[in-house]
Amino acid sequence: MKKNVLKTITGLALAAVTAVSLTACGSSSSTSGGSTQGSTESGSGDIYRTLDEIKDSGTINIGVFSDKSPFGYVDENGEYQGYDVYFANRLAKDLGVEVNFVSTEAASRIEYLQTGKVDVILANFTVTDERAEEVDFCLPYMSVSLGVVSPKSAPVTSLDNWDANNQMIVISGTTAETYLTENYPDIPLQKYDTYANAKNALENGNGVAWANDNTEVIAYANTNPDFEVSIPQLGDQDTIAPAVAKGNTTLSDWINSEIESLGKENFFHEDYEATLEDTYGSDYEDQLVIEGGKTE
Repeated sequence: MKKNVLKTITGLALAAVTAVSLTACGSSSSTSGGSTQGSTESGSGDIYRTLDEIKDSGTINIGVFSDKSPFGYVDENGEYQGYDVYFANRLAKDLGVEVNFVSTEAASRIEYLQTGKVDVILANFTVTDERAEEVDFCLPYMSVSLGVVSPKSAPVTSLDNWDANNQMIVISGTTAETYLTENYPDIPLQKYDTYANAKNALENGNGVAWANDNTEVIAYANTNPDFEVSIPQLGDQDTIAPAVAKGNTTLSDWINSEIESLGKENFFHEDYEATLEDTYGSDYEDQLVIEGGKTE
């Protein structure tokens, strides 16, 4: 009899533990720092918050760079600034929520979306077919291509007949890394996770040149007189766009509508003039800015 009672008690305890475990597995926690309370899991396994869930929370989590001036950086007062940040602030304002900036590195952008750490990526994210398989891109707001910056004393003007002893500096997870790997597999790549480390490597002679978005290499050369943009364009012209988790259509639809609306007031030209003109001048404005998501 005692054995039967013990078995019954043990069975009930195990059932209770199992029920608690299942309940825990079916929920997720959230803070304004980028976790996922009330989130949805897509068919691909991505975790995200819908537009209504973001509104209800009062905060949108946006991934930006913290070390890529003038697009996303932290100023001397600890505030996020830059072209992408200017846009992010307007998105949050028009959505009626606060913005929580989440610092990201290039290689982490897709992961941050898929795990629900951020709702949107606005980190100079170039649209590619490979990335579009993992995230959903919205309408573009900027045009960009790849370029190469190198020392004026030893400019790299061609990638043909490359010396195998020389290394090209790239940022991990960028289109520059992908392009060189696919098109110039014999060029040794020296990869860094942050823009600050890549710039330090170039200045210290740890690589003969640095390949990155042409906007970045132009900005770098303009503020570092010992360097020049030795190759202005590699490959085709590309676009920069916001990205959300795969399947988060309520958020992507709203962002697309917002971009179209902002285009009617020339918002992105305003953004350029407020954040990029000091770096690039007015000559590049119409070449780089895309208004209303229209690329033609």
